[in-house]
Amino acid sequence: MRVLFWTELFWPYIGGAQRSAADLILGLRDRGHEFVVVTQLNDRFLAEEARFKGIPVHRFPFYQALVRKSTSQLAVIRERIGALKRAFGPELVHVNCFGVGVLFHTDTAKTHPALTLLTLRGERYPRVEQSDTLLEKTLRMADWVTAPSVRTAEYARQLLPNFVPRISVIYNGIQMPSLPASELPFDAPSLLCLGRLDSVKGFDVAVRSFARVVPRFPKARLIIAGDGPERRALEQQVGALGLARAVDFIGWIAPESVPELINTSTMVLMPSRSEGFPLVALEAAAMGRPVVATAVGGMPEAVIHRETGWLVRKEDSLGLAQAVSYLLGHPEEATQIGQAARRRARKTFSIDRCVDRYDALYHELAEEATCTSKGAPRG
Repeated sequence: MRVLFWTELFWPYIGGAQRSAADLILGLRDRGHEFVVVTQLNDRFLAEEARFKGIPVHRFPFYQALVRKSTSQLAVIRERIGALKRAFGPELVHVNCFGVGVLFHTDTAKTHPALTLLTLRGERYPRVEQSDTLLEKTLRMADWVTAPSVRTAEYARQLLPNFVPRISVIYNGIQMPSLPASELPFDAPSLLCLGRLDSVKGFDVAVRSFARVVPRFPKARLIIAGDGPERRALEQQVGALGLARAVDFIGWIAPESVPELINTSTMVLMPSRSEGFPLVALEAAAMGRPVVATAVGGMPEAVIHRETGWLVRKEDSLGLAQAVSYLLGHPEEATQIGQAARRRARKTFSIDRCVDRYDALYHELAEEATCTSKGAPRG
């Protein structure tokens, strides 16, 4: 199947959503599907056309054109998208995460008719209260909708009154690391926060929580891995709480080094304020690490409370500290939780399982399209 994979951000960006998308299309390519990627150009140092492991990537300045309201630039982008669709001839446009750039797909839909698959991530989309919005158009255009969690699927069903899309839940998958999981260190515990340093990740909550943990576990360290707009504020918070000697900011970590980093930790903290379906939680589980996290978005589907991790309320630094302290004080139980998380990750969250589900859906949509073209009813 020829698939135009339409995504807001793509390689070389390496957030959780971008890594999931890259692994997915590489896995589906191995199943015989052909891909061209369309994505946003928001860095002037990136080329408009490139290749990702042999897959063509086309970048367009969607946001810039819309913000400037440049009629000529908008027209040029539409013309280029239309030409790309005609040249590639996709049977399916897979919109991986709704964003304003999708406008250029809806505007060029008649250039080359194709099926549309919409993958919604998280709960950041406003409920459609009026007609003719971009979200309404995209939902109504979609032949199918997928969501990475049951929570997101339920949310998607409520976006557009009186419209219930055909929808599937397909969990994100990860490449299971070949690195053996090491024993959890308790003599000098290492608590890891991993991800973009953005307020939505709640790492400030982790710092406040850590201030309560240190008096009981003075050898404990908090490792903050990643970079982003909140780094300076977090460093200032650490200094104000007198934690500078116990907190390490180690900066950005290459994806291939993530399993090794997680393997040095005792547990992973994820006090997020919002989540779609958290990739870091899966990566921690794959290395046999318990995750202590907030019960937001798809987190309760990634982390089963007191079985593969520990869940607390959002913004609850005291609850987070109590959960961390309990696990540090009960090494055998923490180890059992980590091992259960590892078993579940291998069974439920492998990239192969995710690719299997999308491969089957692609074929189902292709079969429906064939039936429709022959005049048979769909469904």
